[in-house]
Amino acid sequence: MASSLIAGDRLVRALGPGGELESERLPRKLREELEAALRKRTPGPSGPRDPRRLVPFRLIRDLHQHLRERDSTLYLHELLKGSEIYLPEVVKPPRNPELVARLEKIKIQLANEEYKRITRNVTCQDSRDGGTLSDLGKQVRSVKTLIITIFNFIVTVAAAFVCTYLGSQYVFTEMASRVLAALIVASVVGLAELYVMVRVMEGELGEL
Repeated sequence: MASSLIAGDRLVRALGPGGELESERLPRKLREELEAALRKRTPGPSGPRDPRRLVPFRLIRDLHQHLRERDSTLYLHELLKGSEIYLPEVVKPPRNPELVARLEKIKIQLANEEYKRITRNVTCQDSRDGGTLSDLGKQVRSVKTLIITIFNFIVTVAAAFVCTYLGSQYVFTEMASRVLAALIVASVVGLAELYVMVRVMEGELGEL
């Protein structure tokens, strides 16, 4: 926090011998403190080669109050031409090595936890995707098997009907008897195939 200003040449000349403040009859204590502050040099940004005269705000306020009480025609803002507010450089305290190491360790732990969280989500998503594709593949295979089974059932029943119809000509002379015999044999074969097909489908459904 600023508590002083860098005295400009105007203020230095006014406090010097024959200066403008000589006729203002400054209190002895105030003059001595101002002159002591101007004699004290503070190194500037360039080091000792660039000294600066620092005057505390308290002395500036006392000077302003004295000029107002005397109804002086010399105004403070005129004396402060060329002066600047002094902002001391803030010196950062050294960091505790143990604290720095602890903070770095915490950062690494947080980064590892974040990485594990991200990779866990990706793994779960991949597993879900893989499970969906696997289920879809099983369903496709089941439908394919069902279609093949139905096709085999139709072919088997039709073959049984045709074979019985053609073979029964040596037993029956009438067409109605031959057709009836073929229907009976085809029905028996169809029921047997249907039984086998149902058992197969039950087994596949049990695996799903």
